Amino acid sequence: MARVTFVDETTSGSRTDGWGLDIAEERLALREVIRRRVFQEVAEFHARGAGEYRGLVRPASGNGGTDRASGAGRTGGATGGGRMDPEAQCALALAAFERNGFLILVGDRQVEDLDEEIELRLDTEVTFLKLVPLVGG
Repeated sequence: MARVTFVDETTSGSRTDGWGLDIAEERLALREVIRRRVFQEVAEFHARGAGEYRGLVRPASGNGGTDRASGAGRTGGATGGGRMDPEAQCALALAAFERNGFLILVGDRQVEDLDEEIELRLDTEVTFLKLVPLVGG
């Protein structure tokens, strides 16, 4: 069993404390790693009851329909009493990755293909580097 630590960073230098997730498999496609992260975030949000959602991408119904990578998003009443669909959140995250909304580093290596299998060890760190658009760009 691997203990994967997820860390969020931005190009401006901010870094969140990592949080861990136990994964039984030794190898998973990057797509599945993202999926498991998002599903865990949604499950923890539901367990807390409501409030602010701190996840990989903002909920579509909580930010006017956009899906840019972010550290937080309000869910408000637009999500049907604070319930969030993990499949929809996963689709937003995968789309954001494909549009270069964030990069993923496994250890010190960038993974660019959602179908690439990554090796998971006891101490695997997966960094989600959220890109900040340039002004005027």
